[in-house]
Amino acid sequence: MLWLIVIIISYLFFALSSLGDKVVLDKSPKPENYVFFVGLFSGVAIFLLPFGIIIPDLLGFLLILVNALIYIFSLYALFSALERFDVSKVVPTVGATQPIFVLLLTYLFVGPQELGIMELIAYSLLFIGSIIISVEKNEKVTGEFVSLAFLASFLFSLNFILSKFVFVALNNDFISGMFWMSIAACIIVIVGLIFKNFRKAVFEGEKVETQTGILFLVTQIAGGIANVTQSYAVNIVPFGMLAIMNSIKGVQYVFLFLITLLISIYFPKILKENFSKRVIIQKIVSILLIVIGLAVLAVCVK
Repeated sequence: MLWLIVIIISYLFFALSSLGDKVVLDKSPKPENYVFFVGLFSGVAIFLLPFGIIIPDLLGFLLILVNALIYIFSLYALFSALERFDVSKVVPTVGATQPIFVLLLTYLFVGPQELGIMELIAYSLLFIGSIIISVEKNEKVTGEFVSLAFLASFLFSLNFILSKFVFVALNNDFISGMFWMSIAACIIVIVGLIFKNFRKAVFEGEKVETQTGILFLVTQIAGGIANVTQSYAVNIVPFGMLAIMNSIKGVQYVFLFLITLLISIYFPKILKENFSKRVIIQKIVSILLIVIGLAVLAVCVK
């Protein structure tokens, strides 16, 4: 039951983080610039050193490096989509397909996993709820949107699975796993500066206003909390429950919808998205499915 509570908290902070990402990207920074500073911010994990860190073997180092590289590219795909499309459309679409990718990748890397009937019912309700909340009938779906959203979804799913392998390689030591994955992401963006185009996007872009910088910092704190809590949940659940855990991502869209709706009503200068009655009814139906799915899951998990 602990991992269920932790992952719900994680998705609340992911919703806040993705909303902040959208607002910041609307103001000036480009995806490359944003990826660099997000990766650089991961370097704060250096303060975990005093808590004792396990040194991985060569295979572990390679796994950590590959996982961090995939994480950086997944961020770039997501931020590119957020720069071009509405956050309430991008985030649900990216996440709605993740449970399928996670299920397929788990089968590919680990083999078939046995799930009880209650877990399958919960998975189905959560997945259907996520799909419904992500569908926008009046929105034109472009090839660019589909390619960016699906690429981000696949890369995040792969990162999700590989993170579990990293923790296993480090004897399920949570502190060590967070340290190495975060430091690796920081090193990768720094090394990326050797590429001229990336370096130019990072240092020769538009100057960021003070308010935007503060918002970026707050967003990264929210994102940091989200990543830590999600990683902790990934660390304590078996491989067979990873797809179930990922299907709970619909909770993030519920938080995102409610927060976006409130901001659009009361603070339209910050963020304005239009919600018709049909869309609101659609969201309510999906929320009910997600809540029922969570209730079923809460009954059957330990």
